[in-house]
Amino acid sequence: MICPHCHHDSSKVVDSRPSDEGRAIRRRRECEYCGTRFTTFERIEKSPLLVIKKNGNREEFRREKLLRGLVRAAEKRPVTMDQMNAIVDKVENEIRATGENEVKSQDIGEHVMKELADVDDVTYIRFASVYREFKDMSGFMNEVQEMMANDKKDKKNDK
Repeated sequence: MICPHCHHDSSKVVDSRPSDEGRAIRRRRECEYCGTRFTTFERIEKSPLLVIKKNGNREEFRREKLLRGLVRAAEKRPVTMDQMNAIVDKVENEIRATGENEVKSQDIGEHVMKELADVDDVTYIRFASVYREFKDMSGFMNEVQEMMANDKKDKKNDK
């Protein structure tokens, strides 16, 4: 591993521990030339996952892009970064579990909305308004009414 300080190519592992719920190994290293300590992560290499956009273009799935969308939707809401990261993890794992190398962006959006519905109603509506591209107030109202109907069903089932 190349030292980020002196660029020497010899380092030793000082400490290793699991990270990211066991999906990565965090290693503390020390450069054998200058003594600088730095951290590296070892992860399983995953096959590329392509997203098929609405216009038919394909691009590589980037969890950072999905997380950015969630952060925007959850702005000034009581949704933690841990919750948003958990949603992205769950959505990515569900998509990869299908075994397909390509997924429609609509499918990703549906997975996210399913998870957001249980976290925060306002964040859900914000995300849905971008994802579903509401053209007018009626589309927005239909989504809110559907959400309220589902909420009433859930409350009846809880009794």
